[in-house]
Amino acid sequence: MGAALLCISACVTPVPALPDSLTLPGDYSLVWADEFEQDGLPEDQNWAYDTQRNTAGWWNDELQYYGAAREKNARVEDGRLIIEAHNEPVPIERFPDTGGQSYTSARLFTKGKATWQYGYFEVRAKLPCGRGLWPAIWTLPEGDLNWPDDGEIDIMEYVGWDKDRFHATVHTRDNNHTLGTQFGASYTSPTACGGYHTHSLLWTEDEILVAVDGEPYFHYAKGNKGYGEWPFDRPHYLLLNLAIGGWGGQDGIDPDAFPARMEIDYVRIYQKLDGS
Repeated sequence: MGAALLCISACVTPVPALPDSLTLPGDYSLVWADEFEQDGLPEDQNWAYDTQRNTAGWWNDELQYYGAAREKNARVEDGRLIIEAHNEPVPIERFPDTGGQSYTSARLFTKGKATWQYGYFEVRAKLPCGRGLWPAIWTLPEGDLNWPDDGEIDIMEYVGWDKDRFHATVHTRDNNHTLGTQFGASYTSPTACGGYHTHSLLWTEDEILVAVDGEPYFHYAKGNKGYGEWPFDRPHYLLLNLAIGGWGGQDGIDPDAFPARMEIDYVRIYQKLDGS
């Protein structure tokens, strides 16, 4: 198992050196967690369902319909959160907000429930294998979002056609794929799909550091960056989702990949005692 740093474009800023390991800092305390101990729908006090683009269609040419409070797509089972995608029709008679999709899945977030400015985020998850799948663990800022200006942190993205790699990325006004200036890194593992891994983010006022199983592979430092490159000084909420198509479908969608299950063992978020 090893990590390979890459800049997803021409980088003009040197890539910061990576530490040997990433573990929970000793001066951080648990402030929020979901251990998924109660079977059924995810806990209302922790999670909401993002369905806002079902009718218009989701960004990035994604093909899924995201269900709300639909156990077929999102449920807690045997101590795990299951996000499950299905290849099935989405008729308007059953789904009034359908956009004519042929896949269902779920996109859960803590928006309106909990946000954090800085912290140590830890998610243990197992991802499904299969072309066309695009599971992700990521954050967005609260409030009215002007994307990508206001920032996005991708703790983990996985695309089924690139089956042995995790990806971590930041999106900002000046660093994004539209401009060809996006910053990100990848981590290679033969069990990127099909095995449990712990994905960690350390986010401080000075840096963003992402690791898999304690091994850092992406580091983004604030340095002298202005808002165009560092908008990461405001509270963010967490998202967990399993998309179909888009980046994940650039090599087609395997019909045998369904049903596809993203399993989350736990989500834990820590902060310094002073709230940072």
